[in-house]
Order: sequence, then structure tokens, then C-alpha cells
Amino acid sequence: MTRIGHAVVLAAGRGLRMMPATQELPKAMVPLLQSTLIANGIDRIRPHIRNIHVTVGYKGAMLAQHSIEHGVSSVYNTEGHGNSWWVFNTLLATLDQPVFVLTCDNVTDLDFDALVDDYFALGEPPCLLVPVTPVPGIDGDYIFHDGPVVTELTRTRTAPTYGSGIQVLNPARLNSLTSGTGDFGTVWNELIAQRQLFVSSVRPKKWFSVDTPEQLDLCIAGLEAG
Repeated sequence: MTRIGHAVVLAAGRGLRMMPATQELPKAMVPLLQSTLIANGIDRIRPHIRNIHVTVGYKGAMLAQHSIEHGVSSVYNTEGHGNSWWVFNTLLATLDQPVFVLTCDNVTDLDFDALVDDYFALGEPPCLLVPVTPVPGIDGDYIFHDGPVVTELTRTRTAPTYGSGIQVLNPARLNSLTSGTGDFGTVWNELIAQRQLFVSSVRPKKWFSVDTPEQLDLCIAGLEAG
């Protein structure tokens, strides 16, 4: 186990770009090889982090059951709210320790120990983004930074890295530093204004973001290739 005791998998999205698969299933339950998108993420986290939580929305009851059957610690229904709502409005809000955050459409091979070492070496910032090299066809917020301190996130200019959808954050500190409104884009911009948003030097060994059927095919091909 790492020095991070909690992880949250964000899985509340509608997944419109994954239609028709998401007509009957939540995006997080789209099949991935012999598993599902979210089960793959949970299985990668489980050897490193004891408590895994999941946010659900679209077809929430189905996804909650699937997540509970896969051994998660808790499920939070965030339907109708921004993707950062859980940080400010659930039992996790008062947690004054790092939380690893992964979106359900992230399929990644990440060195957890290296990421944790980096987080603590940087002084346990309120929020640490994990960067990746931009992938053609996949949108992302390009990261501009001064050393490890993020100075701008934008989609209008390009940079060597953009956000992967993976982060380490401290809910209690975010509650004290930010307004608690909007989504993570708002949270990050408020932290940037205070020079409290950081970027890690650790990048995933492999990274796929699955938002369309074509991206799912690319991800499966990459996994099968090893």
C-alpha cells in the first residue's frame, strides 16, 4: 500500500460519444477485454490504495451495483452536479489527506510509488495534476507551468503536455482554498490564481483516454500489444 489511503473514480458521465454502447450501459461499464472500463481502473488501483470510492450519475443504480460487486468502499450519486461536487458535498470533504483521482475512461499504467514520492517531495500540494504527452484526436487542457507550479491550463495554445484526467488532491484543503462551485476547471483556475496547483514530473508509462468507439478500439489494440 502507498501513503495514499483513498482513491475516487469519477464515473458519473453520460458518455454520449460512446453511443450506441451507452444506450443501455453507463460509460463506465463499457466492456474492455474481459472486464469493463471502471473495473479495469479499480483493479489497477486496488494493490496500492485501500479505500476506493466511485461517483455515479447516468444509470447510477446499475453502475453502483457493478462497483459494489467489485469491492469499492462507497458510492456517491453526483447526477446533475459538476465533476468536483463530491469534493465539497460528501463525507470525503473533511478528509485532510491526499486522494488519488481517476476518471473511469482512463486506462493507464502508472507508477504509483513514484507519483506518491513526487507528491510528498512537493510538500503535499492541494492538487497535483498528472501530465501526459498529447495524443492526436484526444482533447486535453495544455499545461503551462513555472517549475512544478501550474500557471495556465488552456485549449487555445499547445504545450508539451496536457492533463491526463489523473490527479492527487486534498479535499479539506480544496474546501479551504476554493469556492466549491462549478467543476474541476473552476477549481483549478482558482488554485492557479493562488499558485497552489501543481504538475507532477511523473507520467504514465501507458495512457489511453476512451471517449469514442474509435478510442476504445485503439485502447484495446494497445493493451493486446502489451
